[in-house]
Amino acid sequence: MDLETGVPLPSRLHVGGGSSDGRRVHGADRYNGGRWKDMVLAYRTLGVVFGGLVTSPLYVYPSMNLKSPTEQDYLGIYGIMFWTLTLIGVVKYVCIALNADDHGEGGTFALYSLLCRHTNIGILPSKKADSVTNAAHANPSVGTEKRSRLGIFIERSMTARRIVLFIAILGMCMLIGDGILTPAISVLSAMDGLRGPLPSIHKSAVEALSAAVLIALFLLQKYGTARVSFLFSPIMASWTFTTPIIGVYSILRYYPGIFKAISPKYIVHFFLRNGKTGWQLLGGTALCITGSEAMFADLGHFNKRSIQIAFLFSIYPSLVLTYAGQTAYLIRNPNDHNDGFYKFVPGPVYWPMFTIATLAAIVASQSLISATFSVIKQSVVLDYFPRVKVVHTSQHKEGEVYSPETNYILMLLCVAVILGFGDGKELGNAFGVVVILVMLITTILLTLVMIIIWRIPIIVSALYFVPFSILEGAYASAVCTKILEGGWLPFAVSIVLAFIMFGWYYGRQRKLEYEMANKITLEWLGELLESSEIQRVPGLCFFYSNIQDGLTPILGHYIQNTRSLHRVTIFTTLRYLLVAKVAPNERIMITRLGLDGVYGCMIQYGYADFLNHGGDDFVTQVTNSLRAHIDNSSEGLSPAYVEEEISQLERAKEAGAVHVRDRHCPLWGFPFDSVWR
Repeated sequence: MDLETGVPLPSRLHVGGGSSDGRRVHGADRYNGGRWKDMVLAYRTLGVVFGGLVTSPLYVYPSMNLKSPTEQDYLGIYGIMFWTLTLIGVVKYVCIALNADDHGEGGTFALYSLLCRHTNIGILPSKKADSVTNAAHANPSVGTEKRSRLGIFIERSMTARRIVLFIAILGMCMLIGDGILTPAISVLSAMDGLRGPLPSIHKSAVEALSAAVLIALFLLQKYGTARVSFLFSPIMASWTFTTPIIGVYSILRYYPGIFKAISPKYIVHFFLRNGKTGWQLLGGTALCITGSEAMFADLGHFNKRSIQIAFLFSIYPSLVLTYAGQTAYLIRNPNDHNDGFYKFVPGPVYWPMFTIATLAAIVASQSLISATFSVIKQSVVLDYFPRVKVVHTSQHKEGEVYSPETNYILMLLCVAVILGFGDGKELGNAFGVVVILVMLITTILLTLVMIIIWRIPIIVSALYFVPFSILEGAYASAVCTKILEGGWLPFAVSIVLAFIMFGWYYGRQRKLEYEMANKITLEWLGELLESSEIQRVPGLCFFYSNIQDGLTPILGHYIQNTRSLHRVTIFTTLRYLLVAKVAPNERIMITRLGLDGVYGCMIQYGYADFLNHGGDDFVTQVTNSLRAHIDNSSEGLSPAYVEEEISQLERAKEAGAVHVRDRHCPLWGFPFDSVWR
């Protein structure tokens, strides 16, 4: 996410710049390194990365279906939350997952693209053909070392490749579901604080007010967040450092011995005493780790060290102390769990905490909304999603992306969730499904990375996979029992999105097969240009195509209708590599096609490359690259011929450029004049 705007930033790899060899330059480097600069960067992550995680105390206890809980029950629940934060938050994400970056990028799709770059597991025809090239582009040593047996098996099995793709797409779909549920549950839980000191306010009024806040938030998305984003980190820092202070106060006042609950014996006794009911309560306790995936997903927008510092020295102790304080209060007031946060806030600071909680919930919601825009944009760029409109709301901040269609659909769904569910327990059930399944998907993909890419022995990898799959599998089994009580929502959203994505994939596959079967050869074009019926007209023409071997069938229809071809014609192919960002010197590749004034151009980009507006800039970049290619490949040609070729290019550029494209060419998921910086 952008360090200054606080907006998720999938559209670039580097925070502080880059190097021509494609190596990642971390955000801290922009401040010339140093421990103090890492601390500053860690502070900025508070307003971007950890909004969903650090606001979870608002809704964890209210989401649990507790019935006459005892002191021992609360001690067991706190023990479960403590070890969940420790094992999943500290061990899994901070110590392991943050090391599995794809050229600095993190998240579910980054893991998938990392696997694609090291093994030939792409599915779309255009991607399968490029898999080896992608791998060599990212890792020159590929092909020179012994390959993993598991990687070879996945390459040879189309079923295995489809399963891996399905898992990655499901992870993206679940993240979009998170973008629906996080704003709803965060804002509703924060606004519910009005009912404490003002009991005359009905719950329906709180729901309506929460819906109004979210509607206003969504309507403001088109203006971007640059003007207010500087407040994000101070707001979240205020929340992060005030809630544990109240937690310590509550511990000292109500139950100083709360930390004895970290002994595993309290967890064992909790399950032995409660049986099936205790197992079902895992769905509620899982919410204490919600948002932890953001640590990994936002890796490319900060750096590993800053995220580790922020989590280990602020977020983790804040949550441990806040939950300890809540639990200490509830041990002495066991029936207040339906309002487990505001009840433990002391009266003199109630309204200041209500204000901070509401602002923190809005910031957390903004982070997930922006992240959803980013996921949609990334999916469109990679040709896994239909061409929805994606625009940049700032000329200076690359990370501020906005999708109008996505925005209004999210708004309607968020409002429908608040007004339809209302009850925090049903929302918690739905949210729990998203949280656990995304973590389980990360565990599966991370294990594949360990075995295939890191070459860790399967037995050693099992030491990671087995305990975490059991832990997260237990959580998943618990939340799946709540399918009929709200848990169906993320499944429904994910199924619809997956259907759209796979439907789009199937259609694109059929289209590519048609284009390959009906492509036009250079020999046919050469014979056609020799005909007196075809005129060469002044100007520059770009023909966009999805195929890389041959010419697009659109060319035949164009010539048949216009009976002409521009003096300089450039057949342009937009090709993505399974890397986060392509080095500038590798972005545009020009070739002569052997015909007068006819050239081939391949524009390569990564899934995190930034799309900038400006059609004239695009034409200038391509023509400059073409001129450099003519100069550099003039060996064996007379100087007069080369000079005439360059003059012809300049005249064509001055006459104006024409763009001929297929409606579904990847460029056109964006505004007409979108080009690469």
